[in-house]
Amino acid sequence: MDDLATRTAAGPTASEREKARGVRRMKAIAVGFLVFATIVFAATRWLESRGAGPWAGYVQAAAEAGMVGAMADWFAVTALFRRPLGLPIPHTAIIPTRKDALGDSLGEFVGDNFLSDTVVRGRLAQMDVSRRFGAWLADEGHAERVTEELAALARAALTILRDEDVQTVFGQAITRRVSARQVAQPVGALLGRVVADGGHHGLVDLVTDKAYAWLVDNREAVLRVVAEESPGWSPRFLDRTVANKVHRELVRFAGAVRDDRDHPARAAVDAFLADTAEDMQHDPRMIAQIEGLRDRTLAHPQIQDLIASVWSAARAMLVEATEDPDSELRARSAKAVRAFGTKLAEDPRMRAKVDTWLADGAAYVVTNYQAEITALISDTVHAWDPAETSAKIELHVGRDLQFIRINGTVVGALVGLVIHTLAELAG
Repeated sequence: MDDLATRTAAGPTASEREKARGVRRMKAIAVGFLVFATIVFAATRWLESRGAGPWAGYVQAAAEAGMVGAMADWFAVTALFRRPLGLPIPHTAIIPTRKDALGDSLGEFVGDNFLSDTVVRGRLAQMDVSRRFGAWLADEGHAERVTEELAALARAALTILRDEDVQTVFGQAITRRVSARQVAQPVGALLGRVVADGGHHGLVDLVTDKAYAWLVDNREAVLRVVAEESPGWSPRFLDRTVANKVHRELVRFAGAVRDDRDHPARAAVDAFLADTAEDMQHDPRMIAQIEGLRDRTLAHPQIQDLIASVWSAARAMLVEATEDPDSELRARSAKAVRAFGTKLAEDPRMRAKVDTWLADGAAYVVTNYQAEITALISDTVHAWDPAETSAKIELHVGRDLQFIRINGTVVGALVGLVIHTLAELAG
């Protein structure tokens, strides 16, 4: 027999070396049984020729049958892995010569018995995956572990992604989404509701109050503006008088608008806003102007830079939050994972949905990709070296196969003894 250590791949592992020693030890024991039967046969043959009693014939028959059984089983076991004595006997060295066919058969066996829709669905139903997974997630330690792995995955994704590419896609997505939505009509409808409810009155109050205060505090600025707009031939004292009159009228007007809720100016503002809201909803020209303003605003470089900066800020925030074990994001994520696990473990309807999704997904995979999966098995076996394949299989099952040789020796001896006994009784 070839030494298995020399038939396996270079550099066998400690486990493989231990298995090889076990195979050699069992081979030695099996050979010992054969040698013992041969010695017993030779001894009883010699004793019988010397006039030993009838017992010698019984022992000789048992030993002879044991030898035959041992040799027959040696031939059968050896024929699995190599040609016995190197002779080109048909149907020997089965594993090296039939390796590819065995690989194809193994692939078909796995496909028929493990990768079928019925088998997969039945196995998943027995496993109760959703309930067990939910209970696992509900554990605080497991939830934190899942959160940690998700955080690491998120950091890896954020690291791999180029900011320039993401910013471009992010900006285009926002621009495209905003451009696809109408702005004028929704804003007009909102403005109409605000005006109808009087919600703009607070803003008008604020503007009139600020205008009145500014006019009071900036009298010289008003006088200077009026004076600059006066004709060059007008006397300065007259310009001053007119400017003071204008300032007093402006202050009086602003104060009146501020204090009188029913002032005509306020009514004019209400009418203007109501008309504007109506035009924004129904006037095609107004709608086109506002939509064009929207597009020009979005296309402005500063707006695009602002949109890009949103991604940069979000990325920095996410990286910082995922790196900090005590961050609010990590804490909330772990809490959400635990809550999901608890609900999954305790809610029968949710478990039924998840189990159905899993079963449908697994069934789809095995139904549509069964050929590819089984081909992986057969192709892998085809790629193995025949001699190395035979050696590795013998390494793993050779020790048990040697018991066949031992049992063949013992059983052969017993059968030979029975046959000899029956022959003597019949004679």
